[in-house]
Amino acid sequence: MSANVDVNNRPDYDQVIQDIADYVMNFKVESQEALDTARNCLMDTLGCGLLALRFPECTKHLWPIVQDTVVPNGARVPGTSLSLDPVKAAWDIGCIIRWLDYNDTWLAAEWGHPSDNLGGILAVADHLSQVRLSNGESPLTMREVLEAMVMAHEIQGVIALENSFNRVGLCHVLLVRVASVAVVTKIMGGDREQIMAAISQAWVDGSALRTYRHAPNAGSRKSWAAGDATSRAVRLADMSMRGEMGIPSVLTAPQWGFYDVSFSKTNKDQAIKPDAQRQFSFPQDYGTYVMENILFKISFPAEFHAQTAAEAAVTLHSQVKERLAEIDKIVIRTHESAIRIISKSGSLANAADRDHCLQYMAAVPLAFGNLVAEHYEDDFHAANPIIDELRDKMEIVEDKRFTAEYLEADKRSIANAIQVFFKDGSSTEEVAVEYPVGHRRRRVEGIPLLEQKFINNLATRFPNRQCQEIFTLCKDQQALEQTPVNRFMDLFVIG
Repeated sequence: MSANVDVNNRPDYDQVIQDIADYVMNFKVESQEALDTARNCLMDTLGCGLLALRFPECTKHLWPIVQDTVVPNGARVPGTSLSLDPVKAAWDIGCIIRWLDYNDTWLAAEWGHPSDNLGGILAVADHLSQVRLSNGESPLTMREVLEAMVMAHEIQGVIALENSFNRVGLCHVLLVRVASVAVVTKIMGGDREQIMAAISQAWVDGSALRTYRHAPNAGSRKSWAAGDATSRAVRLADMSMRGEMGIPSVLTAPQWGFYDVSFSKTNKDQAIKPDAQRQFSFPQDYGTYVMENILFKISFPAEFHAQTAAEAAVTLHSQVKERLAEIDKIVIRTHESAIRIISKSGSLANAADRDHCLQYMAAVPLAFGNLVAEHYEDDFHAANPIIDELRDKMEIVEDKRFTAEYLEADKRSIANAIQVFFKDGSSTEEVAVEYPVGHRRRRVEGIPLLEQKFINNLATRFPNRQCQEIFTLCKDQQALEQTPVNRFMDLFVIG
């Protein structure tokens, strides 16, 4: 036989794909902590979306692609009057969720925001619930939504534990697409083969580049990229449910698979031979670990590696607010991931650029005592030159302990420490914050603040009576779980 041929024996699905499919098909979510955290996550995620509707740069991306399109049993976009096909609804919901960089976060070898998956989950669940009702069947319940959230969080988060896509220049929204497509295909009624086919399609799409998250190209795409990913997942799930074939060895196929094409690259951080194939590493099985340990952004709409820096800066505000002109230098001790992602100098071109700048996110609360979404806007930045003056005086230093404990499974700290030095030789105390309010270690302190954040965000969109009805339902675990999805979404409609 000639050597110039490819062996065309179709393989089994890659084990990574089989494991994800078996998890969503067979795992029973029984952890009350995970379900309770998912309920809080649902509140927080929807609240972030409602707050984003105040910003025209976000809302310009919403609405149907073809104006005045009418969709029977359309999926609703919370806080609007929109009723869209599930693919576009997932895009819109995902966009508003992520716009302000205020929803939950997962930090490991890879980073990400697992609640981004709610865009696809809610859009499909709402649409299918209305279809079922129109056919005289029972709608999906919010318990099924919460379970899907737990599973999507787990898939995205466990893959992220030891697999760094950012180190080879890839964007973490790939994991949103993979996690969303798995749970959405299940919600649609997919069997194991259909779920595996859909997951394989998500991997074969490859990954966006991370360049839009970093200097010098940081911009607003990072605010809609997750909506794009979860929307794509809905489209791929629908295709798989219609019988579209999968790509079984999408990860492992020599030369053409994901590992060889996208995950085996030489880079400055890891001495990888150009021809060396890297494969995913999994330290644990899928369960409920990620949802139970998710990080909530409670205090500040800021990239998570800067949350503790902003908290430390708020603490120091009273000591420096009258002496800003006297500052000689500001020393920030931080961890390696923060340096790699958000430490930058030079001009900041837009709001998305500013909320990914460690120095900016420390300077604003040092000077003004708080950090809110409006502080990233062009007008605020232009009106307050003190921000850039403080940025120019900052020294960023890596603390090796902070870096190590960031990755330790029993800690997963996100530490920053700030100290301000004045021209006369005096200085403030150093304020170190190792765990943000949204960390599992600060849940007792954090959940009341999370609930207040939700109440505040509801009030930006709805009258008081509607706010109270939504909040009362979301506070009651049993009542929420039993609520039909379509009824839940009714509560968030405008007009």
